[in-house]
Amino acid sequence: MAFHRLPAAVRAPIEGRTWRELGYVLTGLPLSVVYFSFAVALVSAGAGLLVTFLGIPVLAGALALCRGFGAVERARARGMLGLDVAAPLPARGRTGGALPWMGATLKSGASWRHLLYALLHMPWAVFSFSLAVALWGWGWSLFTYPLWQWVFPMYAGQAGLQLYGDDTHSVYLDSTFEVAFTSAVGLVFVLVGPWVLRGLVAVDRLMVSGLLGPSRLASRVTELESDRGVVVDTAAADLRRIERDLHDGAQARLVALAMDLGLAKDRLATDPQAAATMVDEAHGEVKLALQELRDLARGIHPAVLTDRGLDAALSAVSARCTVPVSVVVDLPARPTAAIEGIAYFTVSELLQNVSKHAKARRAWVDVWRTDDRLMLQVRDDGVGGADPAAGRGLAGLADRLDAVDGVLAVDSPSGGPTTVTAELPWRV
Repeated sequence: MAFHRLPAAVRAPIEGRTWRELGYVLTGLPLSVVYFSFAVALVSAGAGLLVTFLGIPVLAGALALCRGFGAVERARARGMLGLDVAAPLPARGRTGGALPWMGATLKSGASWRHLLYALLHMPWAVFSFSLAVALWGWGWSLFTYPLWQWVFPMYAGQAGLQLYGDDTHSVYLDSTFEVAFTSAVGLVFVLVGPWVLRGLVAVDRLMVSGLLGPSRLASRVTELESDRGVVVDTAAADLRRIERDLHDGAQARLVALAMDLGLAKDRLATDPQAAATMVDEAHGEVKLALQELRDLARGIHPAVLTDRGLDAALSAVSARCTVPVSVVVDLPARPTAAIEGIAYFTVSELLQNVSKHAKARRAWVDVWRTDDRLMLQVRDDGVGGADPAAGRGLAGLADRLDAVDGVLAVDSPSGGPTTVTAELPWRV
């Protein structure tokens, strides 16, 4: 614990991170020589053989080998730098076989980025290796100069370290001041070395993540495919909910209403009073069925949202909350209809959570625009403890926002208060 209380500049030379980064730089040079040699030799051979059919398999093999080098470098970066870079998608042809694989490898941008890494890493590795070894070697050698005097007294100490001159006019580093000055210079190198090393490794981090990982386009495609799955699942769940509400709610009431009206019709001639009572009860069922249909339509897409926007729609939904809700909507214009709908349902879901779980006395809803983002915030003074990982409600809401590049942040310590902030794009 006392070690961690030391200033960062004092801890840096003996931290494990520094020695791992030094090991990364030192091992990088011999590996880069191997990468560069094989890449240049095989690519040159493949380019020269392009006049024959042999050039294509040689080039494809060279790129595949560079991909193997990339796997080694990602593992090295993961183990020694703590940098976890995902592997790019493998090159696969539309059909099996060697020729489709060679074509996919040659067309793969990731394969050529791995080749570029093999070519660029060697000059950088030579520079970083030379600078790191020079700083580290000179720093620790000069810093431990008094120890060298003690270990090798015949070459230092009383005999002195000869700097220049002949036997008659020689200058020796044998004074206490000179020894202390030499050690102080070494200490400066020792303290500065780790920070220079981190700067060198930062360049390696950029090269590994930029050239050996998946491209931004491929990552974006994967993200969109995942978001598409979330949207499809959410739409299917909404359709199931609507079907269930119709079947168990309004449809059941309408069936009961039809039966009551049929019985009233049969009794109209024999017992008018009972028929009138049954018609009155059927009238009440009609009102309840209409209310359920209105609630269901409001859950699909409220008319007030389309007609008057978020301010009026959120005021209407907050009026149905079990606690008083203060709504402030400060928007210069209306966002797109899709974003407006997601914002409405987000606030509606959060206010339902307030009604059901928060045990709050009051809640607040704020909506505003920042640059090209729509910001939503729902706060309450309840008991807190809301955790997106603990239930499906907040987790599903976060997935729905993520499908349109939105973000959901929950701050709900035990004992409250709870603040949920949602960020959505202004347009999709």
